[in-house]
Amino acid sequence: MNKIKTTFYCKECGSQYSKWQGQCNKCQEWNSIEEEIINTSKKNKEGSYSSINNTNSNPQKISSIEINDQYRIISKDNEFDRVIGGGIVPGSLVLLGGEPGIGKSTLFLQLSLMLSHKVLYVSGEESQTQIKMRADRINYKNDNCYILTENKIENIFNQVKKINPQVLVIDSIQTLSSQLVDASSGSITQLRTCTAELISFAKSTSIPVLIIGHINKEGHIAGPKILEHMVDTVLQFEGDRNHFYRILRAKKNRFGSTNEIGIYEMLNEGLKEIKNPSEILISNSNQKLSGSAISAAIEGSRPFMIEVQALVSSAVYGTPQRSCTGFNSKRLNMLLAVLEKRVGFKLGMKDIFLNITGGIKVEDTAIDMAIVSAILSSNNEIKIPEDYCFAAEIGLSGEIRPVQRIEQRIKEAEKLGFSKIFISKYSDKLTSNKINIVSLSKIDELVDHIT
Repeated sequence: MNKIKTTFYCKECGSQYSKWQGQCNKCQEWNSIEEEIINTSKKNKEGSYSSINNTNSNPQKISSIEINDQYRIISKDNEFDRVIGGGIVPGSLVLLGGEPGIGKSTLFLQLSLMLSHKVLYVSGEESQTQIKMRADRINYKNDNCYILTENKIENIFNQVKKINPQVLVIDSIQTLSSQLVDASSGSITQLRTCTAELISFAKSTSIPVLIIGHINKEGHIAGPKILEHMVDTVLQFEGDRNHFYRILRAKKNRFGSTNEIGIYEMLNEGLKEIKNPSEILISNSNQKLSGSAISAAIEGSRPFMIEVQALVSSAVYGTPQRSCTGFNSKRLNMLLAVLEKRVGFKLGMKDIFLNITGGIKVEDTAIDMAIVSAILSSNNEIKIPEDYCFAAEIGLSGEIRPVQRIEQRIKEAEKLGFSKIFISKYSDKLTSNKINIVSLSKIDELVDHIT
């Protein structure tokens, strides 16, 4: 009888240790080292996909490597194709993460039913009947989509040889296990082994693999960080479950930009693409109140108008509160410090709450001016006209800094009927017959315009 061998892995970075210790020496994380069984045998290794398809790769000149005309698989989901760079690259591994119940399985099942290619959808969490019920609710029909409920990766490869699909979907990687290692599903050893087997399969067959991954309480994909390094694309599905809107964002993409986002609306019939996000992210209320400002933001190649809401009130409990939804709280503190130092507004003893409407997160610094305007509007109880919008960054010295692609932002504001847009004086000289462009250089000038 073989003696069971164990080792210790860091679940954050995958570093290996001979014994347990409190802190990982490489990633400096505490309490991240766990014990794993590493007992393997030659008999088990013979069942791996890499051993079955043991073909040696020969080096080729880069000039002699040919690319097929159909080098990407185009789906009918324009938002998904935009985020991953124009379509699914054959032989690539795409890892999708997100909170429970956010719609990861729905997104990939809907994508599987929309593709015109043969798809094998493997689920280790649901039965075939449950997946069929969701497919009926989505109301997409595709006779080329096959459903398999399986946890053993060797059995999945056997079914792949029988069906010969063009796309493989795994839901989820934490439920898979391999006979190469004697460890439970979801352990660090199983995650690394199964992912390595899927990579070997994808690269040797040019079949793309779409993988769903669970996340931990910190919001990162569960398992060692090396998983995100192994795959080609890492997607994050974001959103507030109290809202209908979802954001698909690329955190890593070897075949495209990481700046693109896809916007969906979660309905009973599945996920609906939002082609014009400006219309849903701006309030349609006729009663305009103080503390609201519109910003012309850009995520990836897409410009859209977004509403910023701020509430400033006296601190009741002594210590002022700073609360942000959809925006970086540290950047909010920086903007508040600029207002107090450069303009003289005393906001140190006031509660300030900031909200980006629609439940989405915005990282574009061009919304700085809109945030400052919304805070001043709420503090002074002044209503900003609903046809005003803002697009500029605020610097530490109080200067209004230019932002990239200001022309696209102005055109988006024109299309939605805004009459005035505030930008940096240091931007390119622009003129327009449909919208009044106001150029400012200091935050003091902005205060004079809205107060």
